[in-house]
Amino acid sequence: MDYINSIDWGRLPEVLRFSKSSPMIFSSGLFLFCALFFLPIYMMLRRTTTLRILFVALFSLFFYYESSGEYVLILLFSATMDYCIGRAMGASEDPSTRKRLVTLSILVNLGLLSYFKYFYFILDLGQELLSYLGWASAPLVPLEARDYFIPAGISFYTFQTLSYTVDIYRGEIKPLKRWIDYLFYLSFFPQLVAGPIVRARDFIPQIYRRPQLLKAEYGEALTLILSGLIKKAIIGDFIGTNFVDQIFAEPTRFTGVENLFAVYGYAMQIYCDFSGYSDMAIGIALLLGFRFNINFDSPYQSGSITEFWRRWHISLSTWLRDYLYIPLGGNRKGAVRTYVNLIVTMLLGGLWHGAAMRFVLWGAIHGVALALHKLYVQLTSWMGLRRKQPWRIQRILGGVITFHLVCFAWIFFRADSMESALGVIGQIKDHFSPEIFDQFVLGYWRPLAMLAVGYLLHFTSRRQELALRQWITESGFLVQLLLFVGVIFLLIQIRSADAQPFIYFNF
Repeated sequence: MDYINSIDWGRLPEVLRFSKSSPMIFSSGLFLFCALFFLPIYMMLRRTTTLRILFVALFSLFFYYESSGEYVLILLFSATMDYCIGRAMGASEDPSTRKRLVTLSILVNLGLLSYFKYFYFILDLGQELLSYLGWASAPLVPLEARDYFIPAGISFYTFQTLSYTVDIYRGEIKPLKRWIDYLFYLSFFPQLVAGPIVRARDFIPQIYRRPQLLKAEYGEALTLILSGLIKKAIIGDFIGTNFVDQIFAEPTRFTGVENLFAVYGYAMQIYCDFSGYSDMAIGIALLLGFRFNINFDSPYQSGSITEFWRRWHISLSTWLRDYLYIPLGGNRKGAVRTYVNLIVTMLLGGLWHGAAMRFVLWGAIHGVALALHKLYVQLTSWMGLRRKQPWRIQRILGGVITFHLVCFAWIFFRADSMESALGVIGQIKDHFSPEIFDQFVLGYWRPLAMLAVGYLLHFTSRRQELALRQWITESGFLVQLLLFVGVIFLLIQIRSADAQPFIYFNF
C-alpha cells in the first residue's frame, strides 16, 4: 500500500502520451504495466463477447497510439473503409460492381502505403529524371523539411486488410456484420505493428469463441514469450548495440574480418529481433485464446533458398505467393514466365520492406536465386539426377551456400546506403586482414560469445524445443514465475540502454 501511495499518479498522463523516441513495445516497462491492468479485465469479460471485443479493440487502439500517435486515425480509416467495402461486396451480385469495389480497396490502401513509405523515394526518382533531362537542379522538397516518420506496422495491416477484401471478392469468406468486429480483427494488438500477417479466414472464426487457456496452451504461450524476450531483448539487442551497429556505421574503418562477422552478426540480430517479436506476439495471442500460425521455422537451417522462404517470415512469403505470385500466373504459364514471376514478386517484396534501391536489390538477389534454384530443380529432375532425399553432404553444402547467399543480401538490407554496402563488401574482398583475428576476438569477445549462443540455439533440433516446452508446461507455478523473473532480471542486467525498437517497426 505504501508503494502504491508513493507513485506520482500526476505524471501518468505524461507517461501515457505518445513519444516518437520511445514507442510502446512488448519488452518495455510501459507495456508490462498496462498488461497488469489489461489481463484481469480481459479475463472478467471472457464470457461477454461484445464487451470483450470492444475492450480489446479500445486497448489495441491505445497500443497503436503509443506506437504511432495520431496516425491511429489512418488505422481507423482503413478499418472503416474496408468494412464498408466488404459489406457492399457481400450485398452485390453484380461481378463488375464487386470488381470496382475491390479495386477501390486496393487503390486506396496501396495509395496510403505509397504516400507514407514511398513519397520521398518517388520524388527523388522524379528529381533525378528531371536533372538528367536538364529541367531541374534543386530538390523539390529540401532534406531538412522532410518528415521520415512512418506509421508503425502500416505495411502489415495494409496487407492484412487487403487480404480481407480480396478474399471476399474471391468468395472465400463472408463479410463481417459489425464494424467493431472488423476493427478488432485489423487492430488486434499482439500482431498489429510487426506481424505476423494474420488472414481473416484464420482469425475471424476465433473472435466469437469463449477464450480458454488449457495447461498445454499456457505452457506453450509462456515458452514463446520467454524465448521471444531472450531472442529480441537479450541476444539481438546486445549483438546489435555492441557490435553490428558500430561496424555498419563506418565499415571502411574496420578490417574485412570485422565486417564479415558484422554481417554474420546482423543475420542473427534481425532473426532474433523479428522472430523474437513474432514469438511474443503468438504467445500473447495464445494467452488471450487466439492461435496464430508459426512465422519462423529455424530458417538458417534451410538447404536451399526456396526452403529458406518457406521458413522465413512465413506469413509474408505466403501472402506474396497467394496475392501476387499466383495472380501473376505462378508456374502455370511456362518455365520462363515462372522465373519472371518469381523475380517480380521478390522485387516488390523488397520494395515492401523499404523505399530505397538497396531494398529493391535485396529483393532482386532473392528473386534471381529463387529462379535459378527452380531451374536447377527442373534440370536435375529432367536428367534423372534428383533424389527425394538429398545426400547429407548435399544438404550441408546447400545449407552453407544458402546461408552465405542470404548473408550477402543482408548487407544491402542493413547498410544505410549503397555506398556503405559497397564499403562492407570492399573491405571483405580487399582488406580481409586475417592476422588481426586474435585481437578482434579479444576486443569483441562478449558480443561474439552472444553471437555463438544465438547460432547454437538456432540450430537446436525441433525435438529439443518441444522437450523444453513440455518441461516448462509441467513445471509448477513457482518454477514458471522464477523463470519469468530470471529472464527479466537478465534482461535488465545485460541491457545497456532503453528498450530498442523492433527493426521491423520501420516496415
